[in-house]
Amino acid sequence: MTTAKKKNDAVRVGVDTGGTFTGFVYQSDGDLRIFKVASTPDDPSRAISDGLRRVADESGVPVSSIEVVHGTTVGTNALLQRRGARTALVTTAGFEDVIEIGRQARPELYNLNAVKPLPLVPRELRFGINARVTATREILEPLRDSEVEELIEKLLRANCESIAISLLFSFLHPQHEKKIAKALAKLDVPLSVSSQILPEYREYERTSTVAVNAYLQPLMGRYLSRLSKTRTSLKSQASSLNLRVMQSSGGSISAEAAANEPVRTILSGPAGGVVGAMRASRAACVSTIITFDMGGTSTDVALCDREGMRLTNESIVAGVPVAIPMMDIHTVGAGGGSIARVDEGGSLRVGPESAGASPGPACYGRSLLPTVTDAHAVLGHFPGAALLNGEFKLNERRARAALTKLASEMSAAAQRNVTPIEAAHGVLDVVTANMERALRHISIERGHDARDFALVPFGGAGGLHAVALARALRIPHVLVPPSPGALSALGVLVADVIKEQSRTVMIEASADVDASLEPIFREMEQQARATLRREGFAELQQRHERSLAVRYKGQSFELSIKQTSGNIATAFHRAHRARYGYAQPKNAVEIVSARVRSSGVVEKIKMRSTQVAAKRIKPHGIAETYFDRNKVKAAVYRREELIAGARLDTPCIVTEYSATTLVPAGAKVVVDKHGNLMVQVT
Repeated sequence: MTTAKKKNDAVRVGVDTGGTFTGFVYQSDGDLRIFKVASTPDDPSRAISDGLRRVADESGVPVSSIEVVHGTTVGTNALLQRRGARTALVTTAGFEDVIEIGRQARPELYNLNAVKPLPLVPRELRFGINARVTATREILEPLRDSEVEELIEKLLRANCESIAISLLFSFLHPQHEKKIAKALAKLDVPLSVSSQILPEYREYERTSTVAVNAYLQPLMGRYLSRLSKTRTSLKSQASSLNLRVMQSSGGSISAEAAANEPVRTILSGPAGGVVGAMRASRAACVSTIITFDMGGTSTDVALCDREGMRLTNESIVAGVPVAIPMMDIHTVGAGGGSIARVDEGGSLRVGPESAGASPGPACYGRSLLPTVTDAHAVLGHFPGAALLNGEFKLNERRARAALTKLASEMSAAAQRNVTPIEAAHGVLDVVTANMERALRHISIERGHDARDFALVPFGGAGGLHAVALARALRIPHVLVPPSPGALSALGVLVADVIKEQSRTVMIEASADVDASLEPIFREMEQQARATLRREGFAELQQRHERSLAVRYKGQSFELSIKQTSGNIATAFHRAHRARYGYAQPKNAVEIVSARVRSSGVVEKIKMRSTQVAAKRIKPHGIAETYFDRNKVKAAVYRREELIAGARLDTPCIVTEYSATTLVPAGAKVVVDKHGNLMVQVT
């Protein structure tokens, strides 16, 4: 426990909203504490308010001195569940159906009956306007005031809650969009303007991205407004929080910016986990990692090489293209709360449906749904049958009842007797296979040798499956950071403030291209500097990273390269060969977009380091449990009792407040100077 703080000391808090638990990490005067509370899916702000009251009570600070950085799933869930705002789209006449026609790529190549997701904006809420600009900035048809007035009348009758504006070639000539936005401001509904949010070419992806932003704006605005007015205690008056929100690209933005551009927060929580994993791996001098974040409802995986985390502008979320920079994270519906069932064909299925926080797995005491967590409980993987250092008791009897029922269904399908223990092993086999496919997708299927990476598991359930997955993919090392169940919240807390900008340029990568690019980069950097200064970052606290989106002339998609001057063509050939295995040096190279990623560097949390002294440490206890289908006596260690240099006996179970780690026989485990569990997989 930390001691109470003085009333005027500032406290920084990282918050990560999960499907089952909401994690909190807070720092005050160098002290770092973590805790979790049950999530409230109907309104995530309630769980956050409860946690912040606890922070205020423990630290003794007023809410005005609490700085909150929040990783949120509000935007993601709204997209997945299609419960966003009633959104209208204003676009160039004749292009109203772009967001429905999309590209020719089918979601399922060999499924003749594949159903495309419905567009976020229905046909009756798409409005065309006759203003037209060509690809050379020429005004083919001017914007008429009378048509704008007619548009306002139509929108008034449509009773829309949010409006997206996306005209052809607005990235070249934004004046028409600005004029329309100024006129529509009198409607007093949120506006999303493509030339401000994504000034890049490709009308489908740009329109889709702006439509997503408009679809989420009212919901995110209300949520952040409600969260900003949290209370420090049950008797106190509402006070405004100093609130920032994590972006999908790995940095945070102000709550106001997140409310205006919620499309940038779709992978908010998972991005925080990758930032936290990179921080832990770099401290341990591990440069290439695969992150594995397994929570209550889903698993998120990402690959980070020597250049750091990978970003992409080609994401598809809930069947909808989103073209703003996002971490290249792959998600599958496999988590601790994933529900196991026998399907119509008699096969065992696990997920993607989840018991979530309510009613939760059977062992939480409110349901009889057999889940992955229940399988672990039946197999004895939770010594003491409790989570969160005993704060959250598990009902093993209820878990066994749920697995017994599942075993009965499996017995009927297999026409043989299946025991609850066999059913539990089957559940873990299926969910592990699902997660293995996800890891293969972001590594082996993209040309990476998994043996060149270390696996970094986190989330409440990551350590339960990490070594088994590493063995399946022949990954030689697993690095389990301290407090893995709160790593996403920690990553959110330490992430820098990030501003992303881009400009479409469409110029050939010739020898004199520097003169054309430099003014564009300088303009974007000046805008970013001014914005970051307004948020309190001096010049010395700012970093500006340039990059280019480049392709062979005639290609459909680009590669991002960091070389922005000199022989750009050669750098692109090299990047193309690394990504695809070949290059075409005789082909013309085209620069599509110039991009700037600007960072306001936040104060870093120092990692504790202790002197390493090799020593075999005695376990806290012994537990009868199942490893690799064999009942064994496993050593049980408490994470907080482990010292740097400690070597653990295997098989073992390492328990801690936020997670549990399983290490089977044959693997070797040592604790490094930062408290990481370094597992050598054999």
